[in-house]
Amino acid sequence: MAQGKYIAYYRVSTQKQGASGLGLEAQQEAVRRYLNGGEWELVDEFVETETGKGADALAKRPQLRASLEACRKSGARLLIAKLDRLARNVHFITGLMEASRGNGKNAVKFVACDMPDANDLTIHLMAAFAEHEARRISERTKDALAMAKKRGVILGKAGAANLKPNIHMRQANANIFAEKLRGQIEGFTLRKLSQRAMVDELNQLGIRTARGSTWSLVQLQRVIRRLA
Repeated sequence: MAQGKYIAYYRVSTQKQGASGLGLEAQQEAVRRYLNGGEWELVDEFVETETGKGADALAKRPQLRASLEACRKSGARLLIAKLDRLARNVHFITGLMEASRGNGKNAVKFVACDMPDANDLTIHLMAAFAEHEARRISERTKDALAMAKKRGVILGKAGAANLKPNIHMRQANANIFAEKLRGQIEGFTLRKLSQRAMVDELNQLGIRTARGSTWSLVQLQRVIRRLA
């Protein structure tokens, strides 16, 4: 149950994020669910909109700087929907954790709604997963596009001659989508959720399937098989 003062920080991209469940509405819903009950005060909210380039550079995230400063002034904790909305950089997360242990002006504590009871070790591991996931998504996207080009796929072209390459492209896209969910599913696994509980959590967070629909058990199992 939430207690004390909080400042919410949301990070969204100008790129499409519906498939990954990282949109603003999904993050706001996660914060609302966390603050459901208890004695708390939401002091302020900050929304960062970025292009996705240099996402973990504090200098390029003025709203994060502002939210951290607001936390220092008010004594509030920084509240984020998911750990990777703060950063996908282990060094950045570790630095913030170290600062939060001090008593000086840089001390800021934060809470991630997807793992509110996590200890320092768990947070560090999940940050490492998020950083690794970001690299793999980038690598797999480049590899899939390169293979499609090698097979002669022309996007938007119909007809039997292009049917097989397009099937391969769809399969590659499905693998990329599954990789985007790897961190989320690994987080569920750490929390020891059943697969049905994972489905409920994905739907409650507003995370959509690759086709933009709500999740079913079968769809989740397909993603898990791809990740395996």
